Amino acid sequence: MIEAVMLWNEPNNKSHWDPELDPDWMLFAEMVKGAARAIREVNPTLPRVLGGISPIDPVFIRNMAARGVLEHLEAVAVHGFPLDWNLWQIHEWPGKIAEIRAVTALPVWVSEVGVSSFGAEEVQAWGCGRTAELLKGEAPRIHWYSLYDLPREWEATTRHKEAEGSSYYRHFHMGLLRQDGTPKLALEEFARHTPDLGLCQWFHFEDHRLDAAVDWMRRLGVTHLRTGLSWADSFRPNALDWFDRQMAALQDFSVTLTFCFTPEHRGISPHHTSPPLDPAEYAAFCAEMVRRYAPAG
Repeated sequence: MIEAVMLWNEPNNKSHWDPELDPDWMLFAEMVKGAARAIREVNPTLPRVLGGISPIDPVFIRNMAARGVLEHLEAVAVHGFPLDWNLWQIHEWPGKIAEIRAVTALPVWVSEVGVSSFGAEEVQAWGCGRTAELLKGEAPRIHWYSLYDLPREWEATTRHKEAEGSSYYRHFHMGLLRQDGTPKLALEEFARHTPDLGLCQWFHFEDHRLDAAVDWMRRLGVTHLRTGLSWADSFRPNALDWFDRQMAALQDFSVTLTFCFTPEHRGISPHHTSPPLDPAEYAAFCAEMVRRYAPAG
């Protein structure tokens, strides 16, 4: 069921890691190495993937290599949204992957790629098809972001502010399904490219969409899913009950499980993007989750 584990999410993006607290990523590197070692003690063969980077930056990968991080991993990953936020064109996808291949021998996954329907659903549908054409055969895993629109009542986990308009609100229009579960034009296009295209769908704590999402993924022919278990959520009441329910619901898929988000009370700064006060606690969380959901053998 668990195909791989991913250590953090977008570590070179200040929406997910605070560069003022760790400007050279030294603390991040030590945290990931510790977690990778802890996971290996629990499961000797489970692939470990560096959290998908955004922006796609070979300098960051060189930094991780110089700090010894890549020695503890089996793959690296990239995220790209050229029709929404990136300053490059969709046709440059193969070149962007080549930039990372040039600085590491590890496989390069695309763990998030997507197009919003903010401007028009037709743009999203075209972008889905063109993305599939460009990436199939280029990356061992391609996870389309996402199945559902982000509910408008929720807050986007991003550095963008509401005052920025489109940059912020595009986060709420990335799904193949609208918030109410009705299909967009891109859904049919996506289904033409499964199982080559997998999905990335984050489930919030006690997410009401879980069972419906599983039904949709089966109907669409999805076999590979990337999702996450939040270290911060692990301190909520009944956290393990929710984690168990989520993982049981996803048992028919090959899951890449992302471990991220610092609990506010365990960070250098009280924020989910903060380096932890004690990186061994993150390693312990990762090991516990692997022991529970991906034990050796």
